[in-house]
Amino acid sequence: LLGQILDQWFESEPLKATLATDAVIGAMASPHTPGSGYVLLHHVMGELEGRRGAWGYVAGGMGALSQAIAHAATARGAHIFAEKAVCHVLLGRDGRAQGVVLQDGTEVRSKLVLSNASPQITFLELVPQEQLPKDFVQRIRQVDTRSPVTKINVAVDRLPSFLAAPNPRHGQALPHHQCSIHLNCESTHLLHQAFTEATHGHPSSRPMIELCIPSVLDPGLAPQGCHVVSLFTQYTPSMLAGGQSWDEQTRNAYADRVFDCIEDYAPGFKASVIGRDILTPPDLERIFGLPGGNIFHGGMSLDQLYFARPAPSYSGYQSPIPGLYLCGSGAHPGGGVMGAAGRNAAQVALKDFRHL
Repeated sequence: LLGQILDQWFESEPLKATLATDAVIGAMASPHTPGSGYVLLHHVMGELEGRRGAWGYVAGGMGALSQAIAHAATARGAHIFAEKAVCHVLLGRDGRAQGVVLQDGTEVRSKLVLSNASPQITFLELVPQEQLPKDFVQRIRQVDTRSPVTKINVAVDRLPSFLAAPNPRHGQALPHHQCSIHLNCESTHLLHQAFTEATHGHPSSRPMIELCIPSVLDPGLAPQGCHVVSLFTQYTPSMLAGGQSWDEQTRNAYADRVFDCIEDYAPGFKASVIGRDILTPPDLERIFGLPGGNIFHGGMSLDQLYFARPAPSYSGYQSPIPGLYLCGSGAHPGGGVMGAAGRNAAQVALKDFRHL
């Protein structure tokens, strides 16, 4: 249990709760859930510019990272077709992957196919089920994809001023504006309480909020004097109690609750808001293809990691379809902006390619 680990090393409850957020981020789990300590490890195992566990903002927004990878690929001869949805993987008579078919009917032939879509989309939608072992299909169907995350992107006309550290009169950014600000995280009990509400199908009445203001470090993201605020919030169940759907009223009611919480810490925040974009778990699934809205393509619980990700005997990036590889967050070692799954899958694919 993460709670036991934190109790062993720290005394301050707010510090323990703040660290605990990285153990439950993106996970329908509580700090008291067995195995939650791994997700904390997962979030600090990487490094940035030689600093282990460090995080950073991407200049130009997260999309700039994708663009940098795209530019590196095209410089080496890759062809990228954006907005061209794949209909299914093309299989030869021997059952081997031979390319993909796009929704407009175009066939793209290839000796190898790598998919960074979720295991659910890759194996349950893009591949004929009769070509896959039944136990493999069952395992993919049973992957826990519950997600607690609602992401809210906010445009504000001034920098938030927090009661704990008010802004100076000239409105210049302070050190905490450059960091991840954790709200409603005074105790691990609060996090557990928020989790419990979601397990009963109710959005948390006092949600866990991670607030970032990337425009403080990257002014080009917003007009002068204005800022963009990123809110990573949980817990919100994908399926609401009583079969209720995430309609416009429900989405806005939850966002209002989040904004009320922020207002308690930073009076004037609500008045500064000039626009907001609310992405509930169903929105994240519909827009980005995240199963259940899960940012990791599936829970990072111990039964879905290492040799069991995405399924036992298929953690090495190869799939039951020869020539088809899984290289996204649903593959080992899981989600996060680290690129490990893609790098490892590429090495396996390159090794196999030499024998074709």
